[in-house]
Amino acid sequence: MNNPEIIKKSFQKWKIWTSIALGILVASFMLFRSLNENRFIQVEAGKGTHRWIDGNRNQVVDQSYAPDFQASIGGDYKIEHITDVLSQINWSTSTIVWLMVALLCMVGRDFFYMWRIRLLTNDQLTWKKSFSVIMLWEFASALSPGVVGGAAVAMFILNREKIALGRSTAIVIITAMMDNLFYVMMIPITFLFINYVDLFPTNYSGSTAIQVVFWTGYAVIAAVAVLLFLAIFVWPQLSRKILKVLFSLPFINRWKESANKTGEDIVITSVELRKESIQNWIKVYLVTCGSWISRYLVINAILQAFLNLTLHDHLLILGKQFVLWLFMLVSPTPGASGIAEYAFGELLISFSGSALLLAAMAVIWRLISYFPYLFIGAWILPRFLGKNK
Repeated sequence: MNNPEIIKKSFQKWKIWTSIALGILVASFMLFRSLNENRFIQVEAGKGTHRWIDGNRNQVVDQSYAPDFQASIGGDYKIEHITDVLSQINWSTSTIVWLMVALLCMVGRDFFYMWRIRLLTNDQLTWKKSFSVIMLWEFASALSPGVVGGAAVAMFILNREKIALGRSTAIVIITAMMDNLFYVMMIPITFLFINYVDLFPTNYSGSTAIQVVFWTGYAVIAAVAVLLFLAIFVWPQLSRKILKVLFSLPFINRWKESANKTGEDIVITSVELRKESIQNWIKVYLVTCGSWISRYLVINAILQAFLNLTLHDHLLILGKQFVLWLFMLVSPTPGASGIAEYAFGELLISFSGSALLLAAMAVIWRLISYFPYLFIGAWILPRFLGKNK
C-alpha cells in the first residue's frame, strides 16, 4: 500500500463523522441532564427554603442529591432552577473579549507548533507548508484515539513534504519526547503553587481512583520520556537489536519487518538529532512549553468569560488541566470525544455550582479546540494529496 492510500485510509469519512457525532451526543447529554436537574445552593441563613440533613451520611454537601436536604422555612439552602442558572449568563463585552482571548490562545498554540516544526526541519518547511502539516497532524489526532494519536500519520505527511524519512521519524519522536518532558517537569512545579488536596479533593467519592490513574499515567509518561531519550541519544544500536530479537518471537513475528524498519529509523534518528546544538534544543523545548501553555490557557479564558476568577483560581485551573489532559491521553475514543467533555465538568465543578453552565463551557471549549481541526483538515487533505503526488 503506498503512502497516499495509507493516509486516505487513516482519514476515512466515517471516522470524521463518528468523532463529530460523539462530541455532539455527549455535549447534548450533559445539557439534557443539566436541564432536568435541580441543585441546592447555600444562601444567607434564614433566607433559604431547605436545610442540609446529610441524607446519605457521607458528611459531604451533595448539591444535586435531594435526600440530603429537607424543606425548612428559614433554612440556609434553596433550590436552583434552570431559569436561575440561565440568568447568571451575562453576554457582556467582557464575555466576548475573553472568548476572543480563548481563540487567540488556540491560534498561539498552533503558531508555536508551526515554529517547532520549522526548527526541527531547519526551516526546510515554509510557514505555509508548516500550517498544512500541523493542521493535518491535528486532523489525524482528532480522528485517532488518545492512546494512538496522529504521530504515525504525521511521519507520512512530513515525508510527502520532501523531508527525508529518517528526519521525519526524528521529528515525530522528538516532538513526543518534548511533549512528555514538558508534562513531567511541570507536575512538580504545579505542586509548588497548588495544594495537593485542592487538586485532588479528598471529599470526592472518585478521588482515590482519579489519583491512582493520574500517578500511574504520570509514571508511564516519565518512563516513556526516559526510554525515548536513551533509545535515541545513548543506545540506538542496542535499541535496534532489542527490537529485532523481541519481534523474532513466534507470537509477534508477523510484525518483524516493521520492527526492523523501526530499529533502522531509530539509528537514523540518532544520527540526525546529534547534529543539533544545545541552543537549538533549548529553543525547541521553550517553543514546546509555549504551545502547551497556550493550549491550557484556552480553558482559563473560557471560564473567565463566564466567571469572576482570582489568580489562585487560574493557577488551580491550570493544575486541574494536567489531570484532564492525562484522561484525554488514555481515551479510547477518537479525539477523546465524550471523555473530554465529561472530565471537564467533573474536574471543574468546584468553580461553578451550575452543571448547566459548565456543560455550556465544555461545548464552547470543544468548539474552539477540537472541531475546527476536523473541518480544516478535511478541507486541506484533498489538496495536499493532489499537490504532493
